[in-house]
Amino acid sequence: MNRLAECWGRLNHAPRVVGVDLARGLAVLGMFAAHLLWIDEPFAWADPATWVAVVHGRSSILFATLAGVSIGLVTGGASRLLGAPMALARRRLVARAALLWLLGILLIATGVPVYVILPAYALLFLLAIPLTALPAGILLPAAAALAVVMPFVQVALDALPVWTSPAGEALSLVLGWHYPFTTWIAFVAAGLGAARAGVTRLRVQVWLVVAGVALAVVAYGLDAAAGAGGDAEVSSYLGALWTARAHSSGLLEVVGSGGFALAVIGASLLVCRTVFVWLLLPLRAVGAMPLTAYTLQLLVWAAIAGSVLDRVGDLSGFRALQPFWPFTAGTIVFCTAWALLVGRGPLETVVDRGSRLFARSRATADPASPR
Repeated sequence: MNRLAECWGRLNHAPRVVGVDLARGLAVLGMFAAHLLWIDEPFAWADPATWVAVVHGRSSILFATLAGVSIGLVTGGASRLLGAPMALARRRLVARAALLWLLGILLIATGVPVYVILPAYALLFLLAIPLTALPAGILLPAAAALAVVMPFVQVALDALPVWTSPAGEALSLVLGWHYPFTTWIAFVAAGLGAARAGVTRLRVQVWLVVAGVALAVVAYGLDAAAGAGGDAEVSSYLGALWTARAHSSGLLEVVGSGGFALAVIGASLLVCRTVFVWLLLPLRAVGAMPLTAYTLQLLVWAAIAGSVLDRVGDLSGFRALQPFWPFTAGTIVFCTAWALLVGRGPLETVVDRGSRLFARSRATADPASPR
């Protein structure tokens, strides 16, 4: 009984930010949908039959933005850490990045036909470390500048011939180039800026929704007005830049989907101020252990596909098994039971303990470190 009370408190009270857990849970299940469902039609507000397409690209961008929020929270939130505590937190981020990258490579080796986000996630953690010294007043304008400038560079980077060579394909996998860190650092900076502004404050939560919706409406509206198709994106630099297509890293996708991510985070935080926070506990449990949920999905996928299909990489064959709802229900039940009966997710525990061990060993090895 004491264990259940302890786990309940850990899941529902500070220092956890339950609205962030809810947003993470939505991001994880959104990635499940993007992986496991046939989604042929582009998203259109006027056609409810296409609304499931909202998960394409936006789920992973939400995941990246939440990475920035998490980094901000573990480095002090609105009152950023200084001195030795910040140095310790940064060493832990380095260790987390290394462990996430290694896990990502192992998941790629299973042959499951998805673009594994963890290598990109790891690189984004490393790139975010210098940003942890900055306040919200610098981070948020920097995120806006990166979101506007980097797509111009990204088009040229994506056109480099290296990506079409065998070595380039391998490099793309180990860098997670489907989620290019060169542009996606804008999402991390935005999330980190939100954490520095104080995501637990009502004013900040409302601001996230309003600003996020405004950015999404402007970007997607410009994309609709342009009416350009895939041919324009392939045939010209401007076409590749001026697009909101999922995973294009075009200017309109970065601004629109970045705004969507901020709005979802703000809305999740606001919802968790209401009685719905208790109804949404199972989703929050998934968001409390996103690494476990994401990894478990891919491992179970590999095991089932390996035993039922001719090859693990048969995406059409696996989707034909209609795995989305069983995977989603199983993940929600598993994460809820684990969170209430055991506590921290298994992979979250491994990464946390590994990062703490690394940080302490580095501090001991450095004679200049404060004792």
